[in-house]
Amino acid sequence: MKKKITLLIPTKNEESNIRDCILSAKNIVDDIYIVDSYSTDKTVDLARELGAHILSRQFDNYSDQKNWAIAQVPNEWILLLDADEKITPELEKEITALVEQDTIDQYDAYWVYRKNFFFNREIKYSGYQKDKVIRLFKKASSHYTNRVHECLHIEGHVGFLKEKLYHNTYRGFDFHLAKLSRYASLQAEDYDKKTGKLTGYHFILKPGMRFFKHYIIKQGFRDGIAGLILSSLNAYATFLRYVKLWMLRNNIES
Repeated sequence: MKKKITLLIPTKNEESNIRDCILSAKNIVDDIYIVDSYSTDKTVDLARELGAHILSRQFDNYSDQKNWAIAQVPNEWILLLDADEKITPELEKEITALVEQDTIDQYDAYWVYRKNFFFNREIKYSGYQKDKVIRLFKKASSHYTNRVHECLHIEGHVGFLKEKLYHNTYRGFDFHLAKLSRYASLQAEDYDKKTGKLTGYHFILKPGMRFFKHYIIKQGFRDGIAGLILSSLNAYATFLRYVKLWMLRNNIES
């Protein structure tokens, strides 16, 4: 029997991305679900026009949001995409072949490498050289952990797909800064239990080390000005994490 796949997309105000995301995967899935955190734009309407089922849930953290949604969908196999990701034609053919040849069950999940775009150009270095995510997986074998940069744990064997996933994370500089701030707020709660007294090491050295890692070790300089900005943003994200932790410990509102 042909394996059925559900497309699952977490959303919050993704009207600029949701249509392209759904259309890129529509030919390889049997149904479509979005788990929406009460968008105030046209995300839900656009998704519904393309045949998506709408799940609504107040956002608390990334792992819980996805785990809750996974439990709601009907099919054994799930293709989970972020709204800023798209299936390429080559990846569509590869997944289609797995289903048609009935070989998808040789693994319980699949890694997919990503082609990352920032400032409307492909980032080939800066730590993104081997960026990969698990996006195709069996429902019963999978569970997300970590509140911010969530990690999908698989009970079973994980294979690799050859073709890449398109990922454009840039939606404006202010939007990106706001996203870093949201991440830092969630991280601060997690780091509170495992971080001792905050010192200059956290506010100066750790961000500096993060910049050095991405710009020098991971060759961000080869991505030009975009690589310099990305490396700086990674350093800023580290700095902001400890600022938010300091604010949390001193009962200061963000």
